[in-house]
Amino acid sequence: MNYCALPPICPITLCLKSHQRFQSFSLAVSSEGSRHKEKKNPNQIILLLTSCLSVFIEDEVTGSAQITFNITKSAEFTVCNTTVVIPCFATNVETKLLTDLYVKWKFKGKDIFTYDGAQGQSSTPSSGFKSAKITPTELLHGIASLKMKKSDAELGNYTCEVTELTREGETVIELKYRVVSWFSPKENILIIIFPVLAILLSWGQFGVVTLKYASDPMKGKTILLFVAGLLLTIVVIVGAILFIPGEYSTKNASGLGLIVIPTVILILLQYFVLMTAFGMTSFAIAILILQVLGFVLAVVGLSLCIPECTPVQGPLLISGLGIIALAELLGLVSMKVVASSQGTIQPPRKAVEEPLNAFKESKGMMNDGKYTMYLQF
Repeated sequence: MNYCALPPICPITLCLKSHQRFQSFSLAVSSEGSRHKEKKNPNQIILLLTSCLSVFIEDEVTGSAQITFNITKSAEFTVCNTTVVIPCFATNVETKLLTDLYVKWKFKGKDIFTYDGAQGQSSTPSSGFKSAKITPTELLHGIASLKMKKSDAELGNYTCEVTELTREGETVIELKYRVVSWFSPKENILIIIFPVLAILLSWGQFGVVTLKYASDPMKGKTILLFVAGLLLTIVVIVGAILFIPGEYSTKNASGLGLIVIPTVILILLQYFVLMTAFGMTSFAIAILILQVLGFVLAVVGLSLCIPECTPVQGPLLISGLGIIALAELLGLVSMKVVASSQGTIQPPRKAVEEPLNAFKESKGMMNDGKYTMYLQF
């Protein structure tokens, strides 16, 4: 705090910054008490000393001749923000009248927003910050934070200036952009891993069907299973590529959709594979119901996550994908068990018909449609 009476040399003009009519004079008081004047007018000198004394008294009453601030080095915004707020908090605003306040915001040295309490008007001199505004009623509490649309915000240093009568102060805040992931890192990993695992297990089922249940009627089904599995694999890989970058965008939302929705193909593949392996048993029905349940949960989670920049239903989506992978695992294990116990390379239905025909031939029974002839050897 600079007081005219305390230091050995005191430029009076520092104490009279707000009094423009005295800026042409300068008086220095040395430690020996000698005085140097540029103009020898006693009345003017008395006025200068009186003004300096008034500043001294004001400092003693208010505690500071300048506006002070809560220091905020930087402010951040993300893709989820629609409005950007640059904080500016003055700590020693004492007036109760808006007419005593004046606020100015600058960006790179240029005025972008001003508020004149005496006139009750605000203006945005810069065309790039048309949405910039403050809340005048909050100024009485020292809050001069600048608000604007995200589209108008530019990265860099902003200067907040607050003036209260003859007191003023300024602070500088840097505006930064922070990249945030749409889902948490763990959720991103699980969203990718579960569908990929389910597809790998589905290819395992395809391999079992191809090796254990080979027959002419199965060749057509095998080709269809292969094409469907290949198509599903390609779509999920494309979806993962679009989804992996992380930040919320239309591209990421599309990628997530390509990961989740095509998993319905896994249900169809599972159905054909299980029917080929051991028919419509209660265990096969249970696996299919479990997989349908997982798909429903995943789709519901997807529909809840897509509109949200910060999704809260990620666990629901992930649980659905996990159930789908579990159903594929159960299907593969059951197929391996059944295939190893049968020890045949024929599908179940044909494996029953051929032993029956062999039994009839061994007994020498032939049926011509009208008579039955027994051959005796």
